[in-house]
Amino acid sequence: MTRRALLTASPALALILAGAAAPTRTAAQVAAQTASEWPQFRGNPTLTGVTTATVPPTLKVRWTFEAGDAVESSAAIAGGVAYVGSQKGELLALDLATGKPRWRYKTAEGIGESSPAVSTALGLVFVGDLSGVVHAVRVADGQAAWTFKTRAEVKSSPVLLGDRVVIGSYDGSLYGLDAKSGKQAWVVHTENYVHGTPAIVDGIAYFAGCDEVFRAIRVSDGKDLGDLPVGAYTGASVAVDNGKAYFGTFENEVLAVDLAAKKVVWRYQPKDRQFPFYSSAAIADGKVILGGRDKVVHAIDAASGKAVWTFPTRARVESSAAVAGSRVYIGSNDGRFYVLDLASGKAIWEYEAGSPITASPAVAGGVVVVGTNDGTIICFGG
Repeated sequence: MTRRALLTASPALALILAGAAAPTRTAAQVAAQTASEWPQFRGNPTLTGVTTATVPPTLKVRWTFEAGDAVESSAAIAGGVAYVGSQKGELLALDLATGKPRWRYKTAEGIGESSPAVSTALGLVFVGDLSGVVHAVRVADGQAAWTFKTRAEVKSSPVLLGDRVVIGSYDGSLYGLDAKSGKQAWVVHTENYVHGTPAIVDGIAYFAGCDEVFRAIRVSDGKDLGDLPVGAYTGASVAVDNGKAYFGTFENEVLAVDLAAKKVVWRYQPKDRQFPFYSSAAIADGKVILGGRDKVVHAIDAASGKAVWTFPTRARVESSAAVAGSRVYIGSNDGRFYVLDLASGKAIWEYEAGSPITASPAVAGGVVVVGTNDGTIICFGG
């Protein structure tokens, strides 16, 4: 490989979102928690895709690892290890400095888009597989701590809050599991697949499902705090920042939901091309950044919902962007990995991987890790 240079809220949701329950932390505050780790999908529980990590201005390939099958799972980085799932049916623990495997954990079926989440405190890494099993694996030796079986495949990624693991399943449910034992603490049923990963803010999980409903669920006990019909099938994960939730839909729109005002405050829909948004949003510098199946990376003003800039690739963009400093990192199905300027959207650098990139980059400790659909895991650094 070579480098190439309106919805009306239900009364229950209105009640919970009217007061202090509305999120108050910003993406910058969440990202500032750590620059050396990217412990879960999108980097943090609010799913904003932002880190304060410093990435070298000029990138090169530091190492690659051949996983043996497609890598749609996005990496988690913690304790000097990159954890990545593959369609081969393995959760890999790769040394971040060298790319050499520390251990391989076998699953009954492949790991699809479910991305690992690491709890350093518990010494466990969590992930779901396409047989519907959620796994908790010991980071020390790669042995199973526990498993939990749902009734359909799991493509949602786990999110941790205290002693609770929250994850969705294609059986139409969102589960709250005890992180130490794997026992079910609660379950919330929806009317269709739960594909996206829930964002957790101030003890509340927010997600938009394939049943066209945006929901708020209290993580401590699974209490449904209300819902908001959004009129569109949603496969993307919700990102929450400064009291608003942002997500794309299969009705070719990106929505901003004001949680305190209890309504959709804007809808972004490109006029020239009508394609679904599958990529999950990154929130940085007042911008909502995400890829579309129209082959374009879009940056939207978070306040107004107006386009700030667009960047065309050569194929649909299902990878979700990561933001570090003034740069945006994102893959495309055109087989290229792009580094874009956050302010202007201009390309700074690109790398030809030779295979579609649907996984999302993880950024920590001065490196960027991403997998490709031909099974290559790539670590970029200085």
